[in-house]
Amino acid sequence: MGRCCFYAAGTLSLLLLVTSVTLLVARVFQKAVDRTIEKNIVLRNGSETFDSWKQPPLPVYTQFYFFNVTNPEEILRGEIPRLEEVGPYTYREIRNKGDIQFGDNGTTISAVSNKAYVFVRNQSVGDSKTDLIRTLNIPAVTAMEWTHQRFLREIIEALLKTYQQNVFVTHTVDHLLWGYKDEILSLIHTFKPEISPYFGLYYGKNGTNDGDYVFLTGEDNYLNFSKIVEWNGKTSLDWWTTDRCNMINGTDGDTFHPLITKDEVLYVFPSDFCRSLYITFSDFVSVEGLPAFRYTVPEEILANTSDNAGFCIPTGNCLGSGVLNVSVCKNGAPIILSFPHFYQADEKFVSAIEGMHPNKDNHETFVDINPLTGVILRAAKRFQINVYVEKLDDFIETGNIRTMVFPVMHVNESVLIDKETASRLKSVMNTTLIVTNIPYIVMALGVFFGLVFTWLACRGQRSVDEGTADERAPLIRT
Repeated sequence: MGRCCFYAAGTLSLLLLVTSVTLLVARVFQKAVDRTIEKNIVLRNGSETFDSWKQPPLPVYTQFYFFNVTNPEEILRGEIPRLEEVGPYTYREIRNKGDIQFGDNGTTISAVSNKAYVFVRNQSVGDSKTDLIRTLNIPAVTAMEWTHQRFLREIIEALLKTYQQNVFVTHTVDHLLWGYKDEILSLIHTFKPEISPYFGLYYGKNGTNDGDYVFLTGEDNYLNFSKIVEWNGKTSLDWWTTDRCNMINGTDGDTFHPLITKDEVLYVFPSDFCRSLYITFSDFVSVEGLPAFRYTVPEEILANTSDNAGFCIPTGNCLGSGVLNVSVCKNGAPIILSFPHFYQADEKFVSAIEGMHPNKDNHETFVDINPLTGVILRAAKRFQINVYVEKLDDFIETGNIRTMVFPVMHVNESVLIDKETASRLKSVMNTTLIVTNIPYIVMALGVFFGLVFTWLACRGQRSVDEGTADERAPLIRT
């Protein structure tokens, strides 16, 4: 009986160890988990993935910070602007996909991304309907930029004098965000109907969408999950001067494909940026006890390099690193985008304005993604809206103002996974962890039976040694 146990333990130990090594080398269970995830993370009608994509469960909050102008008269005399940051004014962002239609072969899906904003008073510094902000008169500055046509210049000169419009105006936060009827734009609208008589930094963005999208479902390849292939009927943009800059790449930033590796470069297309961006791995982090890869926007995105030359409008007119001239997609309004407080921008932009304090913690854009599922655990999309201003000899309203990129407002759009969703995701993670660790469990059993085998071998040897001593003892002792 002892000999049978001895051989059984040895054989079983060897088989288990060989099996575990084979499973580890072949990655059998890891591949099975990957295939299951690839099969389930698809935009298929009725699936949990589709429902989450259609109606994102995580709360999104958008915080608006305004730069209040404290020395308007001095600025017109040529002095450095002194700005005071006022905010946040926080809004809960309600998102969902609408007008959904699946393609014939199930590999594409078309939809619009609806957004609505609800003011959250207890997370704001004041009341958006009564708090006043002094800032640039963007409609007037924009109208001045349109004066390359002599006929229009004479009309705008007359309008500015008639309505006594200045470079700086004071409005409520609500008006600056969601719109007010502007006197100059209203009259220009009669000559150019495509110009709205209303102006607001987020005018037309509350309770609306940013256009028609066609996404890939991931049915053919998990790497294509929720990638954009068409926006507003176009497969590429036509604002920039090179095909590379006009490419529409990646997702809309709400979702990413599963099984992400830290060596990957992820692409997103935020339509408000009028271009595609990419994010790169930065660090390992943990969110609500879940592992995540932190991806950030690298400094090269807005760097003044040959790769970005196609974004310089007109050709060769590059303002510098850290800013993007998007006037070409904003009806000619001299809008310049950057990161908050000119984070990652040239020092000349920071030093030109008193009140700029760029820092990584408050002004960096990042996304924390669970690499197994591609689920966003935490994110912050941060950018700043600026206006290019300069002295115009034809308009005395500009005085002796310096040529500069003038900050108006910066935005922090953030999301954080809630505890309930994190708990469900942990259950999925724990299940996959158990399955992928089966080879190690088999190996542990192999080691255990190996120890049993060793113990039996030692015990057997000891028994043999003891038996030999007895046999050698004399039968009659003297």
